[in-house]
Amino acid sequence: MVADIVRKHFTIIGAGAVGISTALWLQRDGHAVTLVDRNPPGTGASFGNGGLIQTGAVVPIATPGVLRQVPSMLMDPNGPLVIRWRYLPSLLPYLLRFVASARPSRVEEISIALQAVLEHAGEAYRNLLADANGLNLLTTTGELYVYETAASYTPAKTWHDLRRKRGVEVVDLPPEELRQLEPALAPIFHRGVYLPNSLKTATPFAVMTALAQNFVANGGEFVQTNVQDIVIENDAPVALTTDSGRRKLDQLVVAAGAHSKRWTQQLGSYVPLDTERGYHLMLTDPGIELRVPLISGDYRFAVTPMTDGIRLAGTAELAKVDAPPNYDRAERLLKIAQRVLPGLDGRSRTRWMGQRPSTPDSLPVICRAPRYPSAYLAYGHGHLGLTLGAVTGRLIADMAAGRAPLVDMRPYDVQRFA
Repeated sequence: MVADIVRKHFTIIGAGAVGISTALWLQRDGHAVTLVDRNPPGTGASFGNGGLIQTGAVVPIATPGVLRQVPSMLMDPNGPLVIRWRYLPSLLPYLLRFVASARPSRVEEISIALQAVLEHAGEAYRNLLADANGLNLLTTTGELYVYETAASYTPAKTWHDLRRKRGVEVVDLPPEELRQLEPALAPIFHRGVYLPNSLKTATPFAVMTALAQNFVANGGEFVQTNVQDIVIENDAPVALTTDSGRRKLDQLVVAAGAHSKRWTQQLGSYVPLDTERGYHLMLTDPGIELRVPLISGDYRFAVTPMTDGIRLAGTAELAKVDAPPNYDRAERLLKIAQRVLPGLDGRSRTRWMGQRPSTPDSLPVICRAPRYPSAYLAYGHGHLGLTLGAVTGRLIADMAAGRAPLVDMRPYDVQRFA
């Protein structure tokens, strides 16, 4: 198969989960690949991810009734998702599309499109990690959703039923079975829901480091520099201007996460991409052990055991890319987590903020740039950047090779926003 492919040189803007994975899949087809990023590989949004490969994440962020939640997003500084007041005027076009995506018929379409790529997510990572001698960095643990009251469980049941409809294995657990699965839990829960086929990374950074090192060992080039501009000449992108000089382009992939909007516009397309800033606390000496990753259904954040501690992640806010962090968003998680896990010790901790690239319909952009066939777009995965990184890379490589892709690619085309 590789013998029939015309070898080219690909330059990828962005060295996160999507960029690194894309580089490796393109290398497999014999292409020369250069990764360009202002920061070291895997240190952007991928670094702070909750660490799960969420194969059951078929429910979009915007669901029916979301419009009623917008006032609380503006008023409650401790909610799971908040909007900064000053950002509201510039966010309105995004919010209008977000609300439109919450129509029941559209939620169904989005859910189908998410499942199409999610069902290949684990296999795609195992494929790449096997080559990098890193299969030990990924384990099947499942993920456990816990609900303190019927009031929090009842609306969530609709979305767990949607998972079942998409073929995701979902196991309901009564209170007496919850602590059998996870003994560290407080005896305060009304119900649990277990998704046994989700996977957990040792840490997201460990996975990205293993893959990036394999990319370089296979002859790939990583250039740490800031991209200033894409040069368009003769109706094609021909070069990047960077802080370290001009770099000639053959083929281009934009995988720059939350910073991809600018480059998409330069390539002649519009995308309503916005920044959903995520926070986490890393508890380096947590005092307890967890068997499975937990998701609080009441407060909507994850508690994930990792090799270097326990991570509390999931709180988010919509704000400008360059807005200063509000680390109270991270610190609020500790008190809640100690309610869920009474033995949790949070005295030794670090905190982090990163920028998720989010589209209003929760679907990534994975396509050729409509105006320039030598350019590809791969970003907008929101909470699923780590989860969908490897399969996105495979899809870009398939498009570049002219192979039939794993899935129908129309739902991920940037032209859906035209």
